[in-house]
Amino acid sequence: MLSAVDPTAVDKTSGGSMSSIPEWSRQRGFGITVDWGAAGAAAIGPGAAALVVVDVLSFTTTVSVATGAGTVVYPYRWRDDSARAFADRHDAALAVGRREADAEQPWSLSPAALRRAPFTARLVLPSPNGSTIAAGVTGVPVVAGCLRNASAVAAWLRGQGWGTPARPVAIVAAGEHWPDSGIVRPALEDWLGAGAVAAALLDLGATDPSPEARTAAASFTATTDVAATVADCASGRELIGGGFAEDVAVATELEAEPTVPVLLDGAFAAQHVR
Repeated sequence: MLSAVDPTAVDKTSGGSMSSIPEWSRQRGFGITVDWGAAGAAAIGPGAAALVVVDVLSFTTTVSVATGAGTVVYPYRWRDDSARAFADRHDAALAVGRREADAEQPWSLSPAALRRAPFTARLVLPSPNGSTIAAGVTGVPVVAGCLRNASAVAAWLRGQGWGTPARPVAIVAAGEHWPDSGIVRPALEDWLGAGAVAAALLDLGATDPSPEARTAAASFTATTDVAATVADCASGRELIGGGFAEDVAVATELEAEPTVPVLLDGAFAAQHVR
């Protein structure tokens, strides 16, 4: 049985605690559910057969690039001295912030930079959004979903027989943080990523989406130019304005990755679709 998301993760992502999750928020009885952030994961995760984390700009996109190349990725909640100690314990390289990458530490949250960096077998990847959610979930398969791998993720999940009311799939759009705040900002790119996974699940025979999942899927399928939409949304403008347009381009490579990052023993590793 799935245990709840670690309340510490909920606090850091939502800006407040959720000591008691109301029953109406859990989206019971559906085959596919969608919600936001660590608080949403705590609401829809318990009882799910699997939980898909979607953080398009850029945690889950970076995970898809890394695991697709053969790297094992450890999610970590905090980018501080404890991250270095955690990486050392796992004999892993430590990813730094986009602007901190250099010749000595070429691995970062930037998926474009990660492609150019030397191969590393193990990588610790801190992030305040997707990584925090992934690291806070126990007792259930956790999958890193994004626009690059939505169909592969759906095919892998359906291959396990998941995506029905008896064995539901919970999809969590990570969202972003408002500057200088612990408050989650719903992010369009993550809504589209969640919708891409939900739409692919439905195409493969998953049933009974919740209204949230059905609407997310419809939003994705109705978006005629996903790349342009993501580039022009708030998060895309933030990255492009900061000099990271290539990261947005990598994140919108639709269906470019055929493998599926699944969290096993605390680290994401590539799984192949049967």
